[in-house]
This record gives sequence, C-alpha cells and structure tokens, in this order.
Amino acid sequence: MLDDTLKSQLQTYLGMLRQPIRLIASLDDSETGAEMRNLLETIVALSDKVTLETTGDDIRKPSFVVARDGESTGVRFAGLPLGHEFTSLVLALLWTGGHPPKVEQDIIDSIKALDGDFNFEVYMSLSCHNCPDVVQALSLMAIFNPKVKTVVIEGGAFQKEVTEREIMAVPMVFLNGKVFGSGRMNVEEIVAKLDINAGAREAAKLNAKEDFDVLIVGGGPAGAAAAIYAARKGIRVGVAAERFGGQTNDTMAIENYISVLETDGPKFAAALEAQVRHYGVDIMNLQRATKVIPASTPGAMIQVQMENGGTLNARTVILSTGARWRNVNVPGEQEYKNKGVAYCPHCDGPLFKGKRTAVIGGGNSGIEAAIDLAGVVEHVTVIEFADQLKADAVLVNKLNSLPNVDVYTNAQTTQITGDGSIVNGISFKDRATGVEHHVELAGVFVQIGLVPNTEFLKETLDLTKFGEIVVDAKGHTNVPGVFAAGDCTTVPFKQIVIAAGEGSKAALSAFDYLIRTPVV
Repeated sequence: MLDDTLKSQLQTYLGMLRQPIRLIASLDDSETGAEMRNLLETIVALSDKVTLETTGDDIRKPSFVVARDGESTGVRFAGLPLGHEFTSLVLALLWTGGHPPKVEQDIIDSIKALDGDFNFEVYMSLSCHNCPDVVQALSLMAIFNPKVKTVVIEGGAFQKEVTEREIMAVPMVFLNGKVFGSGRMNVEEIVAKLDINAGAREAAKLNAKEDFDVLIVGGGPAGAAAAIYAARKGIRVGVAAERFGGQTNDTMAIENYISVLETDGPKFAAALEAQVRHYGVDIMNLQRATKVIPASTPGAMIQVQMENGGTLNARTVILSTGARWRNVNVPGEQEYKNKGVAYCPHCDGPLFKGKRTAVIGGGNSGIEAAIDLAGVVEHVTVIEFADQLKADAVLVNKLNSLPNVDVYTNAQTTQITGDGSIVNGISFKDRATGVEHHVELAGVFVQIGLVPNTEFLKETLDLTKFGEIVVDAKGHTNVPGVFAAGDCTTVPFKQIVIAAGEGSKAALSAFDYLIRTPVV
C-alpha cells in the first residue's frame, strides 16, 4: 500500500515520537478493512513506540483510533486516510505521541480552555484539497482537549451515511449530530465559533496594538508581497486578513507562477505565510474589515475598524482584499448550496460519481471544471451566457473531444430546482429564441468569475461599477495614504503573479509616501 519512499519518510517521522501510542482498530471483512489492517501493520513495523490492537468494536467499520498509551480515546479515522489525508494521519500520530504541533501557543491555550461536550464528525474525500485543514484542526483539538471527540470519515467508504445525511459537499462537519459547517476552516476559525467570548478578546487585543507604519488588509498574494516588501524597509508592518492565502487556499494546481514549476494552493498559501512571518510581520488572522476612516490630514493616522469591534491605526494602508466566487443569483442557488450547488469541482466532484451534473460558465475555470468532472460523473452539461465559450482554445478542443458533455451557449440560467432537500435539475433559456430548457441532474457547479471584496469601501474610495478599487499605475487610490493591490482593483488580468507584483508596487509606493510625508 505504501511504497518504499513513503515508508522511509514515515519511519523518519515516527522517530520523532516522544511517547508510546496505541492504534485500536475496528475491522471488518471488506476490501477496505483488509487495506486498513495492512496500513496499520506497516505503521507498527516502522516504530517500536506504536502498538496495534484489533479488538475495537466501534459501530463504524473499518475504523481505528490513534490514542495515547493507556488511553482508548483519541482521533478516529473511519475509512482509509490516504491521498490528501495521509499527512493528516501522520500529524495525528506525531501529536498523539507528544511531538509539538507548529501552532501558536495561544491557539493551544484556547483549545484547552474550551468547556463542554464536543463530538465532531468530519466527512472528507481523498481528492479534496480543502479537507486536510479541517481534519487536522479537529484532530488537534481532540488531542489537546479530552472534551473534544473527533471522527474523520472517508465518504467513499461510508456511502450509505453520506446518502442518508445528504452530504453533497466536503469537508462537511457535524457537531453533536447537527451541521456545524462546510468548506475550508482552520483551527482558529473553529475555536472562534465555539468560544462566544473570542470576539471581545480579539477586539481588545487589536485596540491595544501600537500604530503601524503600513497596515495591509488582506492576506492573499498581493497582501503577502506587500508585507514582505514593506517589512524589508525596517518599518512596523501588520496584516489583517480573514484567511491568510486568500483564494490560493482553494486552488488545486498552480503551474504558472514564475520559477515554481508546479505546486498546489494550500502549499503556496503556507509558503506565503511562512515568508511573511520570517520578516516579523504582525499577522492578525480571522479579521474582517468593516470601515476605513481616512486621516484627518496627510501624515495623521488612518483607522481601520474590524467586525469584532476592534480598531487598528496606521500611517498608510494597503487594501488587498481580493475577490470571491460570483453567485449566479437565480432561485434555488442559495437554498441548495452544499446540497447539490457547489463551487469547487476538485473537492466535491467525487461526491457526484456516476451522476449527471452541470457547469455554469464557459471561461477557463468553467471548462476546466467540466473536463475534470467528465472523468468522474455520468454526464456534464455546460451552460454559457455568451454566444461562444470564452475558454482557451486548447481547453475547448479537449472539451469537445469528450463523449459525455453537452454545451449550450447563448443560454441564460433561470433556476436551479430541487425536491426540498437536494438539487434535481437546472432550467435555462435560449437567449436567441426564448425557448426554455430543463435538465434533470444531481449537481450544479458555478464557475462564472469573481466579485471584489470591497463592499465596505463604498463610502470611502472611488470604485468602478463592478466594485473594483480605482488605482493608478503606482497603486494609489483617491485617498492620501491609502493604496490598493490585487484582484480587488482595476488592474486587468486576475492572476497570482500579477497580484504579487501589484502588492510589491503598492508597498514601495506606501514607503515613498511615508518618507515624503511629515508625521502629524
């Protein structure tokens, strides 16, 4: 099951265990059960600090618990944690065995302080690149707080559960039997949802911070590049971000960033954060800005107010808030979100194996999604509003070669239908003839572009009719001391490499402003 290279790597990791751990398996006679036994026996053979017991009697079979020596509870994996989740298994082994996690101590303290009974079930798929963050966060919580129980469930091995609970998007998290959340979440976000006093404490921390020379709002490629360039000037820099890494966290493959032949989004986002931290930048995660108050006079402090009530002050501000997936805004989209309406074909595509699906959007993202889905699902219907597909020719040619894809151009989506619980179809109109069409299917993937995250700036900055921040060639906005960069601006071509360049440019412009503007 594990090749020699993986075995060698795993043995190295297991050498970091500081205390013995137990693997307690509940097996069955299925093929997955046999594979699980093989995996666990391989792990045991690689370390004398790991023992295996096959006497478990959990209701989910096959499954196993990673527990400390002398204990019988811990993180439970139901199904095989391979693919993207192999790292989650390795980390669960290390953390249970006493190896310290690479997490800030205040987060660990927040986990330990949680009080209550928290029984988490997280459903994942082995091809989901968003799932490991959630799995690892909940595993960490279970290891450091005995009041937290975590079960990681591989949907492919427990299809009956997936069907009964109407799970049509992963990761999907249940807490004490009720839906807790879906999509990518990190440990800070999960703890904040559980700790009702977290917002007030965070606001107090923000209010107590010293003034910044440069405050960057947004932590995607533009924000990260701005932080690095500003910090290298030896000035005080902070980054307030909802989620460091931005959209790159949700990107499956990155193959066009100069000097990096190939990587994936989560790795790229982690590398961004690591480099920003290397320069001592104050990173404030889970922070949503709600208002920017310009300086009363050039050189005075600009204020940025946050959703939790905190306020940060800075001599200059760089806005790099990025963009989000655009909604199609038709009846049924919100009602059936995560119940058949999805936005990530890489994550959720495997849940529609053998079913009929649709993709709304004929640009590169839409056609790439359709090509990916065609290899998994029974059939794909592509619906494009314009009179022709907008994707690159190489992608269109590939799409046209697939036997299980139908394409409708000049078509306007009018409704996503369902039975009250899950999606069962999509309706669209031929814009030339007015003829209505309805296609029965199980899933709809929306891929129609981006909306800039700038709603909170409408009363402060000049925006285009599309919500983009108007900037000049140096990243200046119409407000002195306020700069902007990346996908939230009027700069054309929303690409990672362009966002990074624009962030660097904005930081240099901000520094030029600082050295030329007397402090008030």
